[in-house]
Amino acid sequence: MVQTLELVAHPAFHPARVTGVSVRWTRLEDGRLMLRYRVDGAGALVVPPFKGHGQADNLWRTTCFELFLYDGEGRYREFNFSPNGQWTLYSFAGYRNRAGDAVLRDHPEIKHEQGASMFVQTVFVDSTILLGAERAAVAAVIEEQGGRPSYWALAHNGLKPDFHDPFGFRIPLRDGIAA
Repeated sequence: MVQTLELVAHPAFHPARVTGVSVRWTRLEDGRLMLRYRVDGAGALVVPPFKGHGQADNLWRTTCFELFLYDGEGRYREFNFSPNGQWTLYSFAGYRNRAGDAVLRDHPEIKHEQGASMFVQTVFVDSTILLGAERAAVAAVIEEQGGRPSYWALAHNGLKPDFHDPFGFRIPLRDGIAA
């Protein structure tokens, strides 16, 4: 099943030239989840340089794409996928209450393509990450030239951007598939 989700920018952080961010969510036959993040109006997008594949912190400080998985009991996991090839995974016991780092069986595969006005980042990750999740959220931190950030999510619920707010976990999951 393929689902395309349109994200909205937080009203307090208007983008300079970016006109839209969307995410295509697809469960592939080979057992992987594919997330394809698309940024329209990406002419001034800051794309961090390749730093090798592996885990790293603070990826959200520049252009970064995110996935949150909520288990229905207050616990959730946060995945950050950077165009620089790095990724991270955090576990939370409750709202912003870190419970240590979770371990992925297989590292995500992160690829991107950039044109004059469009940027696409595709992430492939083992779909077993969805096991136990009842809801999900997708989000993006977009940095444009001049250090201008914008914060994109399915919905925002406050004066400040907060991707951890359960209000944004709007994708219902059934058996690891977006419903």
